[in-house]
Amino acid sequence: MSIKMASTSYTAPSKTGLVGRSLRTMTPRRAGAFGKRTTVMSSAFEKSNRYAEELKDTAKYIATRGRGILASDESNATTGKRLATVGVENTEENRRRWRQVLYTAPGLGQYISGAILFDETVYQATDEGVRFTEVLAIEGIRTGMKVDTGLQPLPGADGETATQGLDGLGARCAEYYKQGARFAKWRAVLKIHENGDGPSTTSIMENAHGLARYAQIAQENGLVPIVEPEVTLGPGTYSIEETAYWSERVYSHVMRMLNEYHVITEGMLLKPNMILPGLDAPVASPEDVAKYTVRTMMRSIPATVPGIHFLSGGMSEEESTLNLQALQDAAPPNAPWSLTFSYGRALQSTTLKTWQGMDENVPAAHDILLKLAKANSEAQLGQYKGPHPVPGGGRILQALRLGGAGK
Repeated sequence: MSIKMASTSYTAPSKTGLVGRSLRTMTPRRAGAFGKRTTVMSSAFEKSNRYAEELKDTAKYIATRGRGILASDESNATTGKRLATVGVENTEENRRRWRQVLYTAPGLGQYISGAILFDETVYQATDEGVRFTEVLAIEGIRTGMKVDTGLQPLPGADGETATQGLDGLGARCAEYYKQGARFAKWRAVLKIHENGDGPSTTSIMENAHGLARYAQIAQENGLVPIVEPEVTLGPGTYSIEETAYWSERVYSHVMRMLNEYHVITEGMLLKPNMILPGLDAPVASPEDVAKYTVRTMMRSIPATVPGIHFLSGGMSEEESTLNLQALQDAAPPNAPWSLTFSYGRALQSTTLKTWQGMDENVPAAHDILLKLAKANSEAQLGQYKGPHPVPGGGRILQALRLGGAGK
């Protein structure tokens, strides 16, 4: 199909070529003295964004094959609960000591390309006075920041939530950029009910808007936005097919809204859930998880997004690795994005149990963290053979914390 107006003609891409592309990336062909000249269209937001190329480079770097993200952005309240499981008091100093264990593991940058921090952590330093951002940079790990301020219930929506934090977000992003951060994260949680009913339209539209507006503000201030629409793993016997259906619906709405806000898709990353059945349903095999997860991504995520960094959610450490390996087996050879990880509990849980708050246990904690990171790196490359450093384990129901970030 060709549409002609005056001296400019536009050739529409094929149906296949159109999938996942916004109008701003379509290519008009303009006649000139020496034949046709091709010009790639960009939104006014992209053209005027002085960080545009830096955003694309950063996103591409974080999505490097064989590497993933260490999610260590738990709020002070959540970190306190984790520390309590090993008998460590929730103080700022103990939180600093715990983050120091994570960031100073020698050679971590072989497997990790980005680390997500909580607000207080970006200003903290090692015992020797070296800022954590510098420690990470030496390892080749980009610093990212949690920038949302937590979940609030949606009135009359049966436990569904909206994410808050847009007020003052531009100033926070600008400050984090000055502190050395180069990417950000905003988490939206969408709920499949126990009976299999999916997220309401209200929940989907509210959270899609919040994610899109956040992503635009982050890019305006030089931070690559990690967009996290988590269709959360919860109780119920709903099937893996039902999770796939609702996840595809959520992601499609989110991508539509990102396009409405002219977010530069080459300069963003996605952090979705893997496709899993309800906690009360039989556990799906890694092959089934991979089949439905890859299909959902192929149907809803544009090829221009460099990396899809899956969250571990309620999965055990071993299940997180096995499912990541299966994704590589199921993905087509020419998959446009890196299917990789952004794991918190799956990298931290046993590391914390090993540390126990004792300085003499730091080398052992480093050892298990590196083994877990290496296992997931190998899985991302499709090369994981086992045995797993932390075999077994069951799924965990993660309670949603409402009412803010818990500073």
